[in-house]
Amino acid sequence: MSAVLLAVFGDLGEADRVRTRLVTDGFPTDRVELTARHERGRAGVQPGSPHEQFLQYFRTLLTSDNERVFAEILAQRVEDGRAVAIAVHPRGQIETRRAAQILEDAGATEVVGHDLENQSFEHAASSSDGYWVRHFVPDNPTGADCIYCRLFPGHRH
Repeated sequence: MSAVLLAVFGDLGEADRVRTRLVTDGFPTDRVELTARHERGRAGVQPGSPHEQFLQYFRTLLTSDNERVFAEILAQRVEDGRAVAIAVHPRGQIETRRAAQILEDAGATEVVGHDLENQSFEHAASSSDGYWVRHFVPDNPTGADCIYCRLFPGHRH
C-alpha cells in the first residue's frame, strides 16, 4: 500500500464533516476513506465478519510489523463503535502537510502516518510533457491548440 495518513475520531458525524472538508479542499473522493461501524466503506467489501473486515482493511493500510498492534486495536474500537477512522492517501509532501493540518485541526484523537517518506508524485495523465490531443487528433494545418478547432476546422467557434 502507498503512503497513508490514518486519523481516528470519536463519532461518525465529526468524521463525516472532516471527510467533506478534505474533499472540499481538493482531495479526490477515491483518496479519502471513512470507516465506521455502520459505514464500513472499503472494509465492507472484504470477506468475513465485521471484525475480520476491519482488521484486514487496517492491516492493508498499516503493513509494518510495528503497526500490526495498532491495526488490531483500531479494528476492535471501530467494530465496537468507539472510533471512526479516516484514511487519506496523499500524493507528495504538499498534500501530506495539508491533510495532516486538516485532520489535526478537526480534533483527531490520533493521527498515524505510514510510508510518508517514500512518496512519489504520480502522473495523472502522462509521464511526458506535451499535449495529449496530439496523440489522437491529426495535425491541424491552422496550428490551433483548441480541440474543437482541431476536430471541426471548418466551423467558427
